Amino acid sequence: MKRLLASVLLLAALFLPATGFAAPVLDATPRIAVMSAYAPELVVLLAATTDKQTHSINGIDFTTGTLGGKKVVLVLSGISMVNAAMTTQMLLDRFEVRALLFSGVAGGVDGGLHIGDVAVPGRWGQYLETHIVRQTADGSLAPVPWASLPYPPMGVFQPSNAYVRRDGKAEPERKFWFAVDPALLALAERLVPTVALDRCAANKTCLEATPKGVVGGDAVSGPAFMDNAAWRDYLSRTMQARVVDMETAAVALVAEQNHLPFIAFRSVSDLAGADPDTNRINTFLGLAASNAAKVVTRFLAEMPLVERKS
Repeated sequence: MKRLLASVLLLAALFLPATGFAAPVLDATPRIAVMSAYAPELVVLLAATTDKQTHSINGIDFTTGTLGGKKVVLVLSGISMVNAAMTTQMLLDRFEVRALLFSGVAGGVDGGLHIGDVAVPGRWGQYLETHIVRQTADGSLAPVPWASLPYPPMGVFQPSNAYVRRDGKAEPERKFWFAVDPALLALAERLVPTVALDRCAANKTCLEATPKGVVGGDAVSGPAFMDNAAWRDYLSRTMQARVVDMETAAVALVAEQNHLPFIAFRSVSDLAGADPDTNRINTFLGLAASNAAKVVTRFLAEMPLVERKS
């Protein structure tokens, strides 16, 4: 009987929902989080950070320290949307984050942007939050009846609004765009165009023109490396996207859900399908990542330590 009771209690512990569980807070110091997708984007920022201490959770390193005169926590989101969303929530659960900055590279979509330029968009959307829709006998498309469709399709790919849960509402909100924090964007508008950016990569390959910082407009993210001229044209015409990447819109959604001020700095490493020969990310990744890091470091030095929104 005792053995049977022990087995029942063990099964209950395994399968009944846990109560009162909370992720352990690893550092209670108010900090600004700085996130990049993968190592080449974060290396310059890590090198410039002092008083470093690393906390490792499930293979993810969170590094606390001081950068640009501010207390920070730096982390790699991992590549693509699921990793980015997961890591962002882990970060917010375990550190006292007051604002979140993303530093990295992107594909240039806007014809006015060039490799090495740093874009700071005002809002982000998930262009591959999508329905792959049915084609009827006459070739027309037949979206599912419950579809929430903000934009016309690209072939059979029909962009959809994301589902966003809200306090006190039984049904999720459907929305496409997630805005960055207006106060941080205002600071970027004043500051970013004044930052001197590099024109030559470490391999001595130089750009024809000196890169610039551009603030405002729209950008999109999706779980695919985008290197296709037709899709680039579609994102430019349909959504007026300036850049495209694989993480930022997911981070923006998590930040909004947690009432956290957020902004992203993405430097153009390639032209997302419009490069004249082959995709140039391998040539200009280091230059683009360094330019984004320069802007972020200067931005950190100027920004106040903001209060979390309630």
